[in-house]
Amino acid sequence: MDSMHEMGLAGETEGARRATGVSPAAADGGLVPDSEVAARPKRRRFTREYKLRILREADRCRQPGEIGALLRREGLYSSVLAAWRAARQRGELGAKGASRGRPADPDRALKARNEQLERENQRLRTKLEQAEAVIEVQKKLSLLLSECSEGSP
Repeated sequence: MDSMHEMGLAGETEGARRATGVSPAAADGGLVPDSEVAARPKRRRFTREYKLRILREADRCRQPGEIGALLRREGLYSSVLAAWRAARQRGELGAKGASRGRPADPDRALKARNEQLERENQRLRTKLEQAEAVIEVQKKLSLLLSECSEGSP
């Protein structure tokens, strides 16, 4: 039983270290700052299974202070637990594979190809107009040259 109690304390200090970034001290019992400081803290992401496990553990807590100990051990805030409970109540944690964000557009590839073809079509129309203008200038030049050659002896 004593080792179980020690494991519980070790879990609490581990959760506190994760939450505060301070590691447990050596012999004097004080706190030593953790030398590993990230330039930018990484946002924690929790799996559906982890959330459900923590919620089950919180539901089993009956004595005063047990939920606080659980939250300290895991390095969580009570507001996170409340949000997870609300999500479970709404059924968001029960459905496996529920994805967030916009649903995938099945016609996305076709729309992209259509836009590409429209751009190419516009480019070719512009090129055709330029070619027609050049041909028109060449016709006028040919007429001028033929008139000049007919008029001169």
